[in-house]
Amino acid sequence: MNEKERQIFELIKENPYITQNELAQKLQLSRPAVANYISSLMKKGKIIGRAYIVKEEGTVVCLGGANVDKKVVFQEKMQMYTSNPVRSYKTAGGVARNVAENLGRLGVNVSLITAVGDDTEGKWLLEQSKRWMDVSLSWSVPNASTGNYTAVLSDDGEMVLALADMDIYEQVDFSSIESRWNFIGASSYVFLDTNLPKETIEQTIERCDQENIRLCVNLVSAPKAKKLPEQLDGINLLIANRDEVEAITGLNVETELEEAADQLLNRGVEQFIITLGKKGVRYYSKSDGSGHFPAPNVDVKDVTGAGDSLAAGVLYALNKQKDLKTACKYGLASSYITLQSNDTVASEMNADYLETVYSKLFMSEYQ
Repeated sequence: MNEKERQIFELIKENPYITQNELAQKLQLSRPAVANYISSLMKKGKIIGRAYIVKEEGTVVCLGGANVDKKVVFQEKMQMYTSNPVRSYKTAGGVARNVAENLGRLGVNVSLITAVGDDTEGKWLLEQSKRWMDVSLSWSVPNASTGNYTAVLSDDGEMVLALADMDIYEQVDFSSIESRWNFIGASSYVFLDTNLPKETIEQTIERCDQENIRLCVNLVSAPKAKKLPEQLDGINLLIANRDEVEAITGLNVETELEEAADQLLNRGVEQFIITLGKKGVRYYSKSDGSGHFPAPNVDVKDVTGAGDSLAAGVLYALNKQKDLKTACKYGLASSYITLQSNDTVASEMNADYLETVYSKLFMSEYQ
């Protein structure tokens, strides 16, 4: 054991029910760092079981995709059937991972549970992520490739084409999630994306419903949205865009949005947010009614990650006991920051900056 592992081991021996927050405070470490040291101790056989994990208010667990994102950006107007000058680069991505990083940058205690390949890209991805989140319960799948996503963007930052290789997630059955449930059940909020298999999604929703665990589901894409079950009891918050809503309701959002919202609420969803691009967001709630906020004017550099940032901003606010109306404003403020960044997760993101942007946008312009 190294010195930090030894210190953590001794503190856990003294109090097996000590929280990771308490360990972090005693040793002046971040909670993700503590979680990673604990994971190392478990792998070395120094710790058996997880008696030290108790329910901690304000913690979020993100279940779903973690990918290597590759971006290709046209430097000039795209021309078909010829060579085009572009810039290309890679970043850490994946819906659940991006939401987790945004939350981590906002100071939320957040953990990521995902699968990566037992390859160089998987090791790189977890290494890049663990600064902002606990990745100790994620795992590597032998003989599988880490998920990857390639976005082709126009010279003005709009998406032209996206390519996704997500086969690895088909190997994430519910037993993989269930074996980590004592940790998941200790969280204040669970975030779930639909990169996982249909059966895993259904059983996770059912388990959250049974145990009254607050669950936010993000639909990722129109094809993956269809993995949702017919009955949606157990989903406290559903976040989706226009195409995804049409895929799961069979209704035209342009002309039948209210009917689509009613359908989703009747199927069991407690709260529902639909993102409408430049038209902003609409929200619907069984207890708090509905409303709309237009999107703030913003100089867009890159749209990639804006939806994930919005989801993180909403969860950040709900985790602070804000109502859904206020949470939507935080979501828009968060996406506003990301849209002005070339990064999938804006390096400028932090709680103080988000509060500043929120005040600028909503304490004056919309009030």
